[in-house]
Amino acid sequence: MSVKDLFDLSGKVALVTGGSRGLGLQAAEALGELGAKVGISARKQAELEEAVKHLGQKGIEAAAFAADLGKLDGIPALVDQVLARFGTVDVLVNNAGTTWGAPAEDHPAEAWRKVMALNIDAMFLLSQQVGKRCMIPRRSGKIVNVASVAGLSGNPPGMQTVAYNASKGAALSFTRALAAEWGRYHVNVNAICPGFFPSRMTKGLLAVIGDAVVARTPLGRLGGDEDLKGAIAFLASEASRHVTGQYLTVDGGAGIA
Repeated sequence: MSVKDLFDLSGKVALVTGGSRGLGLQAAEALGELGAKVGISARKQAELEEAVKHLGQKGIEAAAFAADLGKLDGIPALVDQVLARFGTVDVLVNNAGTTWGAPAEDHPAEAWRKVMALNIDAMFLLSQQVGKRCMIPRRSGKIVNVASVAGLSGNPPGMQTVAYNASKGAALSFTRALAAEWGRYHVNVNAICPGFFPSRMTKGLLAVIGDAVVARTPLGRLGGDEDLKGAIAFLASEASRHVTGQYLTVDGGAGIA
């Protein structure tokens, strides 16, 4: 098999959560550009429709599925809709997430539960549904969990996101545990740990600490509109068929500085 064939996703179906903008849309573009049909989910129908239009202009077959993954009991219905449209899911990108800023000693309990519900509970339950209904029966599949460099260390000065960090650390442990269990079904489970990428979630924070982040990043910049594509392409394709239970950090080298 040639290297090009290893990355070819023609005939595959991918589901990307939080896929209407930011890193999720970047992932959807990468998978679609490699030939996959792409389902994207998010809460806001208007944003989804705009994203589908954007993907269509790139020649990517895409469909939108409005869903609030923070409401966990709606996850089976989301999978029902995707299967009704595409028939299966070969690649699952668990990207949807949220954060909350507050000092740990004053962090609201309901905010902790909100972050954990979307960032880790939904990741588990959606993986479970797609695994049982698509990947395990077919003995094939790729799951890519979007974690964060925040799951690898404590907070730098200016950040107070204890729930977010904890959820992303949990996502990495979940990735390793699921990879160990589902390897016998030929399901690869890996994670990506993005560093700072400009987005709606990070806009306010980067306005405060962005210059300091860039200053301590060896490559001297924040993540850009195409900087996650290569990592997604690798972990979602046969190019990574002998890689499972791992994480790939995409942070411009900030974690080694």
